[in-house]
Amino acid sequence: MPASVRTLTNQDLPKVTELLSRKPFENVFVASRIRTGGLEAFMLGCDVWGYEEDGELVSILHHGANMVPVNGTPEALDAYVARIGPIRTCASILGVADEALSLYEKLCRKWPGAWQRPREIRACQPLMVISAPPTVDPDPRVRRVGPADAESYFAAAVAMYTEEVGVSPLDGTNGYRWYVDRLLETGCAMGIVENDEVIFKSDVGSATSNTCQVAGVWLRRDLRGRGLSTPAMAAVVDLCREQWQNVTLYVNDFNTTARALYRRVGFDEVGALATVLY
Repeated sequence: MPASVRTLTNQDLPKVTELLSRKPFENVFVASRIRTGGLEAFMLGCDVWGYEEDGELVSILHHGANMVPVNGTPEALDAYVARIGPIRTCASILGVADEALSLYEKLCRKWPGAWQRPREIRACQPLMVISAPPTVDPDPRVRRVGPADAESYFAAAVAMYTEEVGVSPLDGTNGYRWYVDRLLETGCAMGIVENDEVIFKSDVGSATSNTCQVAGVWLRRDLRGRGLSTPAMAAVVDLCREQWQNVTLYVNDFNTTARALYRRVGFDEVGALATVLY
């Protein structure tokens, strides 16, 4: 049976789940989305493609606004590139560093007009994990933040996103506001609120049954450099570990201050991701 790419359905969930479980820390984003929305595009919001050899599922591609290869072998990536074509619909390519970067390079070679001018390439983003209590005392002010603090949390989230990504998340769709509101409603937003203002924030952006991925870490600019982030992150880990055994995050390799902070809290580097931003 020849190798092929096809759109997956919920009938493929057992095979997809097994494939994702081989690298649970690296695959938490895709696994979280599929755990919530399944494999049907009308629920997930995008297609998931599968690459098969001799009828066996070898690789998958989350083909949404974030395009993410999982177990992207050279043959699988070539097959995806041929099917993706010359029209770019995603805002980023991300995943395990060598797979995401290889997919990007292959797309540039095959379809240069659409793919060869990214806004930024973050080629090495260390993946960090903690599976035990933090090694420093937590800041007791950190708590789950709910809808009552929505306006201040949203302002902090916009500031964080703009600093981190380099562009504002605000557009005519109101999609970022919906995303932040969901974090607040589901207990996935954490922070320090003083005088009705969020001065520190962090989110659980993705989660499976035993692993979560922390994102959106931000401290108000005038408070930085005072040693506040380390105990605050320790408190975030404690809150996350009430529900998940493993807490993961990834950070840009050039952000040596953040990497040192996470190591002080007890995180270990276990791999590397990469992101190509358009």
